[in-house]
Amino acid sequence: MNIKILGPGLKKDEVFFEAATGAGRGIWCGPPVKPGDEAVAEFELPALLMRWVDIVPTDQEGHSIRMEGNEVVLTGVLDNIEEDGTGCLQLDGELIMFECLGEPMALGSLVEVRTREIRLYPVYL
Repeated sequence: MNIKILGPGLKKDEVFFEAATGAGRGIWCGPPVKPGDEAVAEFELPALLMRWVDIVPTDQEGHSIRMEGNEVVLTGVLDNIEEDGTGCLQLDGELIMFECLGEPMALGSLVEVRTREIRLYPVYL
């Protein structure tokens, strides 16, 4: 996903960023960046998420990234969840992998994924 670095966060390597679908924060896992830098980044959600708690259906239209307090909220299509709990969120044409537990959810529906941490890995094209 194409992102623009807005500024540093409070934690080590934490950055605030902006993308076509909104803004959020994450841990930058690459060479140092500064405000104004643009990058192509792969998102990773390292926390184990709970379906129907951290991942919930939404009536919101469209894909988005936004901040709510200490959480980053990603809104996209629940693309897949494997038997082992590996899941995939489709957000603005990009796939974001995560691990989850809980009761089954309808695939192909719009969901909100709430997380306290996103890791951002640079993609070198």
